[in-house]
Amino acid sequence: MAERTTPLLLLTLAVGIAGGSQGDREPVYRDCVLRCEERNCSGDALRHFRSRQPIYMSLAGWTCRDDCKYECMWFTVGLYLQEGHRVPQFHGKWPFSRFLFIQEPASAVASLLNGLASLVMLCRYRASVPASSPMYHTCMAFAWVSLNAWFWSTVFHTRDTDLTEKMDYFCASAVILHSVYLCCVRTVGLQHPSVASAFGTLLLLLLTGHISYLSLVHFDYGYNMMANVAIGLVNLAWWLVWCLRNRRRLPHTRRCMVVVLLLQGLSLLELLDFPPLFWVLDAHAIWHISTIPVHTLFFRFLEDDSLYLLKESGAIFKLD
Repeated sequence: MAERTTPLLLLTLAVGIAGGSQGDREPVYRDCVLRCEERNCSGDALRHFRSRQPIYMSLAGWTCRDDCKYECMWFTVGLYLQEGHRVPQFHGKWPFSRFLFIQEPASAVASLLNGLASLVMLCRYRASVPASSPMYHTCMAFAWVSLNAWFWSTVFHTRDTDLTEKMDYFCASAVILHSVYLCCVRTVGLQHPSVASAFGTLLLLLLTGHISYLSLVHFDYGYNMMANVAIGLVNLAWWLVWCLRNRRRLPHTRRCMVVVLLLQGLSLLELLDFPPLFWVLDAHAIWHISTIPVHTLFFRFLEDDSLYLLKESGAIFKLD
């Protein structure tokens, strides 16, 4: 078998990535999947597969074909390692060791922890900031949008399907756009509510157009990444400029500056694209883990800033 597959592996390495990922374009992988499906995924063999499949796997939507892809992925990885080649990706992902029904255990757990941290900070914000604070409702909306995004991130890393992938991407875009809106309300909208309302409507239209294009026209990964990066840079620059201008008058803005700079620096982890350590921990999972304290710090800033605005509005009311 090794003598037969070596030239096929080398051929794939020489061709490069023209479509899909290197691993799933490998003839050995495709042949393995085809033979596995013919052997296990029809007739009595399929009924036998379903009878011995754990209930949690079937509830999570793992099919016989998915199981064939998983087993053949590791078969192909073994050949690559045996012949001294670099571990390939399959269908846009590194090979991960499945835990129960969880496809990417480290990223799923990290997303869940981010969501729990967001929930804890949301409850803390509600408990410490009165609803009369000028930024209360905007901050609460941002907290719920963030919590929703981490929910779908957890689901996506648990089970990657077309639906969960889209929900993960779309909800992440919603968080970035809402952060821009949050910044607009804080820096402009408190003095000019109509400007914030118009800007919020524009952002909602942008999100609707973005989702419509990716859903109905073409799911373009490159475009999605560039759009999010562009909005993210606007978000970063806007918050940072405002924080620098107010750092002496509002000492709590230092937390916001730290968050902005940390998020920008930690995003570079995504460039360290390496095969997962122990087949579990990759750069994306490390990035998700690193954002847990950062989000907590940002909610602390929102809490302090909301209390400051409440105190300031109370002082203005007394003067009037």
